[in-house]
Amino acid sequence: MTARRGRGEGSLYWDEDRQRFIAAVVVGYTPAGKRIMRRGSGKTKTEARAKLKEVLRDHEDGLAIAPQNYTVADAVRDWLAYGLNGRSAATVTKCTGMCNTHIIPDLGARKLRVLSASDVDKWLAAKAKTLSTATLQNLHNYLNRAVTRAMARDKVKRNVVALCGVPTGQPGRPSRSLTLAQASALLDAAKGAPAEAYIVTSLLTGARTEELRALTWAHVDLVGLDDVDPPIPPSIQVWRSVRAGGDTKTKKSRRTLAIPARCVVALTAHQAKQRKDRPDWQETDLVFSTSSGAALDAANVRRAFRAVARKAGLTDHNWTPRELRHSFVSLLSSGGMRIEEIADLMGHAGTRVTEAVYRHELRPVLLNGAVAMDKIFGA
Repeated sequence: MTARRGRGEGSLYWDEDRQRFIAAVVVGYTPAGKRIMRRGSGKTKTEARAKLKEVLRDHEDGLAIAPQNYTVADAVRDWLAYGLNGRSAATVTKCTGMCNTHIIPDLGARKLRVLSASDVDKWLAAKAKTLSTATLQNLHNYLNRAVTRAMARDKVKRNVVALCGVPTGQPGRPSRSLTLAQASALLDAAKGAPAEAYIVTSLLTGARTEELRALTWAHVDLVGLDDVDPPIPPSIQVWRSVRAGGDTKTKKSRRTLAIPARCVVALTAHQAKQRKDRPDWQETDLVFSTSSGAALDAANVRRAFRAVARKAGLTDHNWTPRELRHSFVSLLSSGGMRIEEIADLMGHAGTRVTEAVYRHELRPVLLNGAVAMDKIFGA
């Protein structure tokens, strides 16, 4: 007669429907008194017992037993559905598009439990042959956040993505800046164009496109005050953006910028035309809007800007509106302004970002060392 198993050893039986051996054990009871079972299956008794031991190790580690078919695609889709709350619609669209294009087709079918660091390394290395470093960093970030979320919900023991570095990808599209002659030609070509006020304001203040698209007339002072000491010049209050929640990119980005005379003229004419063409302009109070008064999107700005750029003869490159901000840095730097002052105007917390992102725009040559050495050793 077969000896009866001891308490806690579980049971081992043959499942006719599944044609597999099942090893099962009770690990506890629910508040309602129902038994909590853990099971392992296999073609042989040994395989079933081994599978049960693996399941019990997961249980002892505090892991809820996720479905064995839970894949990378499941984790990514769960993150896209619930991990982007509070993000703007544009951010959600961008993340979804990149995940559906690069992550899910390549790694989606892989079971999350067996995803290894080597799998991620090989995937990133293959992507590095065609994608830029910035895009690779985004993809790594998305996958890392998806697996971290799955780990927090006991779907996997550890996040192997966090153990992988991001390789260097292809060079991204380099940013450029207008020369003084090109900037002058652009301003001349913009005269009378629907985008004139936008281009003049962007080039002459260095404000981000996301900040100008959210600018309202309530935050524009076209007159200033001359009868106070010191006088208050005409200015724009860059306090909002089209980002989620209306906040600027950083706290330092919330700033008030004096505007040049040419900018005052362009904005004054733009306001008069807006009031004439759209008597109901006050409903949105947006400085820059579509003909119907709706907020501009990036595509609206890009089309209007490129039409003026072509008219100005700027056809050698595919210029974009954000390069007006780069040109702002370049022109001020060429004029001798200190980098600390430029960083303040740009809304940067310090000079590090200004130097890292706009390094190619910082033009003044530091002459003091060469002049001093010429005095010491002779020219």
